[in-house]
Amino acid sequence: MKSLNEDLKTGQFKQIYLLYGEEAYLKKLYKNRFVKAMVPEGDTMNYRYFEGKNTNPKEIIDLAETLPFFAERRLIVLENTGFLKNATPELAEYLKNMPETTYMIFVESELDKRGKLYKAIKKKGHIVELKRQDEKTLIRWILGMAKKEKLQMSEAAVRYLLAKTGNDMENLGQELEKLFCYCMNHTEITVADIDEICTTQIGNHIFDMVDAVAAKEQKKALDYYYDLLTLKEPPMRILYLLTRQFRILMEVKEMDRTGVPPKEIAAKVGIMPFLVGKYRAQAKAFTRKELRGIVEAGVQTEEDVKTGKMGDILSVELFLVQYSSKREK
Repeated sequence: MKSLNEDLKTGQFKQIYLLYGEEAYLKKLYKNRFVKAMVPEGDTMNYRYFEGKNTNPKEIIDLAETLPFFAERRLIVLENTGFLKNATPELAEYLKNMPETTYMIFVESELDKRGKLYKAIKKKGHIVELKRQDEKTLIRWILGMAKKEKLQMSEAAVRYLLAKTGNDMENLGQELEKLFCYCMNHTEITVADIDEICTTQIGNHIFDMVDAVAAKEQKKALDYYYDLLTLKEPPMRILYLLTRQFRILMEVKEMDRTGVPPKEIAAKVGIMPFLVGKYRAQAKAFTRKELRGIVEAGVQTEEDVKTGKMGDILSVELFLVQYSSKREK
């Protein structure tokens, strides 16, 4: 991101940019910043935006050949077109001799680094992967956003917000907007404010559900399940997230047993470092054999639903009942 910020600061733009990665908020942020910096506001003659898989490469090439109208450059933004995932040889070939007055910004979720278009962009432009941000970066960002609103937040409150809403910056931005409106007459955002106004991410419901399974609190586990169904979460997505959670616990338990440091555990299983303690504690409620059995059962349950042996809602209910039942003494 430093290179992107430098280009924005100096106004020395590359002819082609490719922004990709899982952090949608940052892709949108930088796309908008570059559009604002490269084309005067309201200049519809020299700016075109294309989105989606139906975008026609020939139309892009024809437009790129058109000289800008009383302006320094023509800017074409292409978002989620699939060009970087599918073979688009005509566009890849065209970029080699594209007019110097035409600039392009590609914003993609999926890509193939072996493809001709990716290689053409790499040779002529600038490629930046915008990943999920680490805990320290998110804490700084949230505190900075709060400061702009003249609101204080303790680091403990920020960590609580991250644990409750997850590390997706787009979702965090929406939750922060709600918090800022709710706390507009306050001087500080507290944990109580976060509990009052912020939406708990589905992953937290899954974590609580697994806690209930571990404690053999069957009614509580089923209540969480019914709550998610009320929120229109598909049963198969709930099952997938449950199975994923148990798989993560299995990996955490194994790494913890072999002495892998918490930071490394977090990186390998894809969670924020400050959550490792919670996962380790949850994993202790199960043996390695139990976790493996639950993961295998989750996979089998999904297969039974796909082959029509069981209904989706009932299958997940039975899965929860089986593993939250109290062991016979």
